[in-house]
Amino acid sequence: IWAVFATFLNYIMGMIVALMINKKGIKLKALWRTLFVITIAVPQFVTLLVMNQMLQLNTGAINVLLQNLGFQQIDFINSSALTARITVIVINLWVGIPYTILITSGILMNIPADLYESATIDGAGPVKCFMKITLPYMLFVTTPYLITTFINNINNFNVIYLLTSGTATANMAFANSKAKETDLLITWLFTLTNDNSNYKMASVIGIISFVICALLTLLSYSRMISGDKEEVYQ
Repeated sequence: IWAVFATFLNYIMGMIVALMINKKGIKLKALWRTLFVITIAVPQFVTLLVMNQMLQLNTGAINVLLQNLGFQQIDFINSSALTARITVIVINLWVGIPYTILITSGILMNIPADLYESATIDGAGPVKCFMKITLPYMLFVTTPYLITTFINNINNFNVIYLLTSGTATANMAFANSKAKETDLLITWLFTLTNDNSNYKMASVIGIISFVICALLTLLSYSRMISGDKEEVYQ
């Protein structure tokens, strides 16, 4: 669930923002791009630790603001597994979307304008142009990036651990091993070795993670190479 949402939600949202910035008539395009690049300039672990403090129940800036506005405070991390998972995915958008914007902005500028002109003459609207021209072109060019990002997200230790600090709601099925509802295999492995010294299970999890990532990478790249013909897209 995490790998799918963290990869494709960031990709789609980043592409939409890039389309908005590069749309004709939008002023101060360089400013908008710069604002997103600034988020990349800040080290990711700093952003995540700051967000961790802002999400705290009683002292976090977000909950203090909610209380001042008359709303009930929200325990974003420990109230429920669903809330914690949604929170982690939403925060990941902040650190992931800017990378997609930079990548897709360059590609969008290279899509031939006559494709859109021809589609418009044939009666295609903005949505159909996006689905039939922009999205296929983007997927054709950025498939290696998507594969790499998906594999990296399977082992994305920073976002999960730094946001939840290993304190998210415990899964009772794995209570003895202290696995959490928001744990990935990599964060559970860290808990097993760092807190429980359970190196046997941690070794098994490490091997399983490697096998999953290796198989997904081989299958994805083999399919990509078999269909890597520019004339197929054209």
